[in-house]
Amino acid sequence: MRFAKAVVRYRTIILIAAVILMIPAAIGMQNTRIDYDMLNYLPEDMDTTIGQKELMEDFGKGAFSFIIVEGMKEQDVADLKEQIEQVGHVDTVIWYDSLFDLSVPMELLPDDIYNEFNTDHSTMMAVFFDSATSADVTMDAIREIRSLCGKQCYVSGMSALVTDLKDLCEKEEPVYVGIAVLLASIAMLVLLDSWLVPFVFLASIGMMILLNLGSNIFMGEISYITKALAAVLQLAVTMDYSIFLWESYNEQLERYGDHREAMAAAIQATLASVVGSSVTTVAGFIALCFMSFTMGRDLGIVMAKGVILGVFGCVTVLPSMILILDKPLQRTKHKSLIPDMSRFSRGVIKAFPVFLLAFAILLFPAYYGYSKTNDEVYYDMGECLPGDMEYVIANSKLAEEFNIASTHMLLVDRDIPAKDIREMIHEIEGIDGVKYVLGLESVVGPRVPEEILPEHVVEALKSDKWELLLVNSEYKVASDDVNEQITELNSILKKYDGTGLLIGEAPCMKDMIETTAHDFQVVNTVSILAIFVIIALVEKSISLPFILIAVIELAIFINLGLPHYMGQSLPFIAPICISTIQLGATVDYAILMTTRYKAERIGGAKKKEAVWTALATSVPSIIISGMGLFSATFGVASYSNIDMIRSMCMLMARGAVVSMLSVIFVLPSGLLLCDRLIRATTLGMRDIGRKENKIVEV
Repeated sequence: MRFAKAVVRYRTIILIAAVILMIPAAIGMQNTRIDYDMLNYLPEDMDTTIGQKELMEDFGKGAFSFIIVEGMKEQDVADLKEQIEQVGHVDTVIWYDSLFDLSVPMELLPDDIYNEFNTDHSTMMAVFFDSATSADVTMDAIREIRSLCGKQCYVSGMSALVTDLKDLCEKEEPVYVGIAVLLASIAMLVLLDSWLVPFVFLASIGMMILLNLGSNIFMGEISYITKALAAVLQLAVTMDYSIFLWESYNEQLERYGDHREAMAAAIQATLASVVGSSVTTVAGFIALCFMSFTMGRDLGIVMAKGVILGVFGCVTVLPSMILILDKPLQRTKHKSLIPDMSRFSRGVIKAFPVFLLAFAILLFPAYYGYSKTNDEVYYDMGECLPGDMEYVIANSKLAEEFNIASTHMLLVDRDIPAKDIREMIHEIEGIDGVKYVLGLESVVGPRVPEEILPEHVVEALKSDKWELLLVNSEYKVASDDVNEQITELNSILKKYDGTGLLIGEAPCMKDMIETTAHDFQVVNTVSILAIFVIIALVEKSISLPFILIAVIELAIFINLGLPHYMGQSLPFIAPICISTIQLGATVDYAILMTTRYKAERIGGAKKKEAVWTALATSVPSIIISGMGLFSATFGVASYSNIDMIRSMCMLMARGAVVSMLSVIFVLPSGLLLCDRLIRATTLGMRDIGRKENKIVEV
């Protein structure tokens, strides 16, 4: 109580301090770097990750792109190549004139080589950068190259993807927050009992969101998914805490004559319930930190931090604002639009066998769809972008005109004899889907000395430690075909050079597929076990965690199973994150109802009356909470052009509704069915059965 009274006493100082903290928070947010390359989150000990570092450290090369030039004369292409070479952080540009003078007609090249780099109306050049794929300077270089090239040129490669993704995110992210705030405001205006209090809630939550985003500077950088979702998610999952305080304050006003005493009592009551409620949500986000694909840790830390700050703001900043604005808040109160749920609850209790049957019927198809959805996810980041983005158009051109869908890089020990490398190249070119291998041996051939090549070409393909080979493939990134191809490539590479490294977008994606498949199982297990333990401790029961988690897991199965039946493919990260977030954020609905059921049973109510009271009193809070999460995420899902963001927000919105319906209709049936088991396995409820039997005997 001492803490609550201190908040009431120092309310003005708390608000002033909160406003002052917004300044460093805003500076921190602006200076937190955003990482748009998902491949950066692969474990450090993987060959692909090690290879990328070797390429950067030994060759001074990081990013790589193909540029397709259409309808341009050879001399103009040569001039363009010279201009591109002058762009900052462009290390090497390889085209026809890198090997031969333009006075030698390109048509004199062997047909197989000519056709690989030219069509009737276009030609292709390779560009190496001396900076990492997603470095800011690389993205600046991509933009400059595009401005030099104009509409006749198309820039492919991961750096082009990352550049387009960053530009689209920066354009859309402010709109995400605006939509979430607007729809959350509408939901609260409709469902709460005041016209003004939703805006007070948003001001308080907004401060905590800014503090959370500003404190990310201590992490160095965060992923674009974390940045895009953090504000929306924090608003959605911490809105409940503000509602709890407001409802508790209004209840306490009826008991206390002074509004400051009422607020102190409300803070004390809310602190206990909000801390208990937030623990499961924090546990859900912390479970993401167990992913070896470290983007999960990135999102988990930021969101767990956001929930904790949300709790802190709810019991400090929000009470201070309510007290200062108490008179206008009381004047703008209105009757809640949520009707009395007593009659509705009696109907649910009466029909409980129907809902148990529905649970049994839905469980198998929901789980089947859920398991299939996990097998049908996609990993190609290009699929996240709209079809009219420059990267998507360039990659389509590369595939259609040159039949190149992906490019791999081999780092081979430079001391391997040229004869062995030529044999290796010959074997690699025999692999299904490999178009050709570009390296010094494939350029000069066995009879031509390496010394006749220009020095910059040799330096581009050979360092003091490694020789670089480019392998162009007809197979698309993250496809089964390319993954089989990579396995064969690795086998041949290791036969000739046990220390050789295979890198590139497709090999990294293959590693990502293997990593995240394992992560999905780990994160699910950790989140379920953590939340099981929390529920067991909160409810002091062994059976209740099974019942509550079963109800929410059904909702998760339905939510994540629907894409399979609807023929939708989700981005790979969505099922991993959503199953954990939905469990952590919505199991609170079940805990709220169960806690009231327990209190009623311990207080002497019969099981049907206890469940009825728990349902009738909990439904308004569950609806408000569920619709808050739905409204904050559904609008973003409807607006976003980035499928990664759109899919995750749509799953969260739908998950909120499905969890809400599961708790309202299925959980009461489960409590009625398992009442005897619950009493036998829950502390403080074991004597209820004996008392009821004695009453019957009397």
